[in-house]
Amino acid sequence: MTETGTVLITGPTRNLGRFAALALAELQEGQRPDLLLIGRAGADLTAVVNEARARGANVREVGCDLSDLADVRAAATAVRDLLASGAVRPLRALIANAGVMSSDTRKASADGYELTFAVNYLAHAQLIGDLLESFTAPARVVLIGSNTYYSNIFRKMLGVAAADWADPVKLARPAPSDQEPSTTTSGVAYSNSKLAVLYYAHELQRRAGSGINVSIFEPGWMPGTSLSRGTPAPVQAIGRALSRIPGVSTPERSGPLLAAMAVDEKWANVRDGAFVVKDKLTEVQPIAHDRDRERRLWEATGELTSGVAG
Repeated sequence: MTETGTVLITGPTRNLGRFAALALAELQEGQRPDLLLIGRAGADLTAVVNEARARGANVREVGCDLSDLADVRAAATAVRDLLASGAVRPLRALIANAGVMSSDTRKASADGYELTFAVNYLAHAQLIGDLLESFTAPARVVLIGSNTYYSNIFRKMLGVAAADWADPVKLARPAPSDQEPSTTTSGVAYSNSKLAVLYYAHELQRRAGSGINVSIFEPGWMPGTSLSRGTPAPVQAIGRALSRIPGVSTPERSGPLLAAMAVDEKWANVRDGAFVVKDKLTEVQPIAHDRDRERRLWEATGELTSGVAG
């Protein structure tokens, strides 16, 4: 274990985030961090907070709709207030877990951005940017990646769409109203958001300073989770069936591995956007490193989060 402080997790109410939060809450006293859980206010968030408290953790919840950047900014303010008040210990790790895969790329966030890109990428870039000065070193930022950023034979067989990169301002635009939704376009949007996470991780590390290590966690293929709740019912049923195959990742298996990324000594020196698949450090494909794209994404993120992008 490294220095014990506070771990912030977005999207803690179900699946990967929930099991990561509970894994942290179940650590031994003296190793157990305080928890800041950021998600939609309501019964689901309260339930996981109560579960974590029952395991002995000091937990605070922060209600936030990650599809609304104003709400994300307010959540960051609430986190800073909790840290300043001493309600939780110093911020040592942030797990940017929350994610969606909209089945209709015409859907827009509160700020008018394509929903998948807005939640998976922009919301976390806003939150991390607002909290960057609030970390106490040594600290960690753990982002959630996906191997769908590139295509291979297996993913082609399953019909999984790879990323199709464009200028980030274009990626942030919802599809035209006359474009019919499809699993292909939603898959491309999801994969683009995850390629954005890779580019962002590299640029963030360059700018965050030596006291913050940035890494990416890929939980493995997890069919049947609520990430696919916008897909047709038969597709969801197939996903649930596949999730019972031995060796396929599940939130129960991958959640504790994600928790380990935030606190275990094994990952203390992993940085520079290193890509960890379940529990193994993995080389990314060449497309995942592009200094020009990384710089442009950082610049465009500033435009999009300030509302000045064209």
